Amino acid sequence: MTLAGYMLGQFSLLQYAEFLLRILVACFCGACIGFERTKRLKEAGLRTHIIVCSAAAVMMIVSKYAFGDVVDPNGSGLFGTHGTDPARLAAQIISGISFLGAGMIFRTGNSVRGLTTAAGIWATAGIGLAIGAGMYVVGVFATAIVAVSQILMHRFMIGADTMIIGKISCAVMDQEAFNKALDAYLVQKKIQVISTRVSFQENGAMVYDLTLRVNVDTTIADLTEFLNSVDSVRALSCELGK
Repeated sequence: MTLAGYMLGQFSLLQYAEFLLRILVACFCGACIGFERTKRLKEAGLRTHIIVCSAAAVMMIVSKYAFGDVVDPNGSGLFGTHGTDPARLAAQIISGISFLGAGMIFRTGNSVRGLTTAAGIWATAGIGLAIGAGMYVVGVFATAIVAVSQILMHRFMIGADTMIIGKISCAVMDQEAFNKALDAYLVQKKIQVISTRVSFQENGAMVYDLTLRVNVDTTIADLTEFLNSVDSVRALSCELGK
């Protein structure tokens, strides 16, 4: 009997059906998490989460059940299989998925994006492992926790999640008047200054390049309106980003 034939004889059709069911459930759980990411136009969306969760389930099934041929029918180890540890395959998924998650993280200046998506990818892999191991309740419950947390934390944000990065660049003729108006605006809007760079133009104007942490409700129109209200400002530009 070949090893492939031996492996096929290890499981009944019902058991194979359960393996396929585990993969389908993992696919569904990955889709639940990925759907929320897709709606927010994130880099890793529906397809990525489905693939990660389903693949993790497959690898967990392989890790648990695909080593029936490391022993013969009498229970004795086959040649070259001494010290085999099937659990190592599942363990490598946890570290291997970190590389995929790292690819989701981008840093632009003082702004870091993709941390939540990367964490979601890591969690999705864990859910796939749980379902692949046959722990349906744990996997589905974890899916609900992750998906609901993603939705609620975007709707009811707290702490640093309520802030975004804003950048202001403007030419100022009267430094004292601008600083006074800026300080009052920062206090009123509860804006934090992350960095400041000041340079001088040949006409005597001072160019301010400010990086700010502002509330998510703040718009470019708000910042532009403030700058236009200061008489000493001659030229300006604003931008906002996560």
